[in-house]
Amino acid sequence: MKDTVCTILGILGSAICWAFGGWDTAMMTLLVCISVDYISGSIVALVFHKSTKTESGAYNSAYGLKGLCKKCLMLLFVVVAVQMDRLLGADYIRDAVCIGFCTNEVLSIVENLGLAGVPMPEAVVKALEQLQKK
Repeated sequence: MKDTVCTILGILGSAICWAFGGWDTAMMTLLVCISVDYISGSIVALVFHKSTKTESGAYNSAYGLKGLCKKCLMLLFVVVAVQMDRLLGADYIRDAVCIGFCTNEVLSIVENLGLAGVPMPEAVVKALEQLQKK
């Protein structure tokens, strides 16, 4: 039984890694950014009641589910980028998609930290203000 479970998990893990173009720094960084953004956003809503998603600022499970769905869609887009790389014989489309999503997630993390009252360096605040205007 143990061997069967290990075999199934190994096959499943290999299929997932193949679909995402391998398990490298870009993929790990994206998954870390996605996780930290979701956790920090949940903390802002659950603990600080300063969520920008609800009028009261409190946590709303419907918005939490929407956030998870968006993150799953981001990961599906990475799978599409992998297929585009394979189709075109390229090796940069997936990485560009991962970098773009990481950048977006980092901005959201910084915003969450600001909502939680974490002091931000003035340069970061100004950069965020400029990015939000665009």
